[in-house]
Amino acid sequence: MPRRPVAVFAIAPWAFGGVFPADLLTRLRRLVDFDPATTFTSFDGPAAAAALAEADLLVTGWGCPRIDAGVLAAAPRLRALVHAAGTVKARVDPVVFERGVVVSSAAEANAVPVADYTLAMLVLGAKRVFSRARRYAAAVPGAPADWLQGDGTGLHDCTVGVIGASRIGRLVLRRLRAFDVEVLLYDPYVNAAEAAALGAEPVGMDELCRRSDLVTVHAPALPETRHLLDAGRLALLPDGALVVNTARGSLIDTDALTRECLTGRISAVLDVTEPEPLPPGHPLFALPNVLITPHLAGAQGRELRRLGEFAVAEVGRFVSGAPLLGRVEPEQLPYIA
Repeated sequence: MPRRPVAVFAIAPWAFGGVFPADLLTRLRRLVDFDPATTFTSFDGPAAAAALAEADLLVTGWGCPRIDAGVLAAAPRLRALVHAAGTVKARVDPVVFERGVVVSSAAEANAVPVADYTLAMLVLGAKRVFSRARRYAAAVPGAPADWLQGDGTGLHDCTVGVIGASRIGRLVLRRLRAFDVEVLLYDPYVNAAEAAALGAEPVGMDELCRRSDLVTVHAPALPETRHLLDAGRLALLPDGALVVNTARGSLIDTDALTRECLTGRISAVLDVTEPEPLPPGHPLFALPNVLITPHLAGAQGRELRRLGEFAVAEVGRFVSGAPLLGRVEPEQLPYIA
């Protein structure tokens, strides 16, 4: 009788139950053998060594240690790594690809809640909900009711600048089609025809900043994208503009953004910052025109299940020899988020 593939989990216990509820583990059990009581966040020690020695697949997630040459040496049977979370950039050493291990990521599934968060923040930010709600809460009898004023607000007829046609950027572009907005796209790897198919006008970064009422950032963190929104480009934004960042904090010059937001000229919604988290007492925390959330745009709570569903389906595709939908190619590793 052929040996069934063996999977080993490398995922933080706090995430395991949400990503892999009981019914998904039942589905996974039909495909591979595994110990649901054991998840590794370190590959040190005899228990990890024994598990790796039998592993045909690693099913990984948040909390997974880096997969490097040492791990591969301990896992001679390893053929695939299925990551039930977003990026594998910090988890997978290039030697994994050199060994011929197939790598898959649920980044496509994790992109969905990020795109939903982004659209929600664009809608709320265009109404200046955050600053107006704070003024409303602080109002006293007899004070001017400036919180009522909504002149110049709303997403209708705005120009939205999307930086990066990444997985998330493309989902945001798709969602923006439901609104009466003009959409600009900056992505040096997208040509005019592809941008038009995405419903956007391709422009340079400076033009995007000059023309956009709202800017949303979806580019990867690379040396060439560091401080893509620097002091000069932030200064190009029209008065009243909003910047939304769900990508990486390094794409925006935090000091320059702070200076602009302190004047009240522009607003920001930041799910990521540089540094992350910002130090206690940072000026951005206190500004009424800035909302900072703790890197929560990705899958949370009930949304975690989507990652597990993707991973279980991906394991099924691998076991049956079908192409993997989330396959990560080695040449993509330096450029993914």
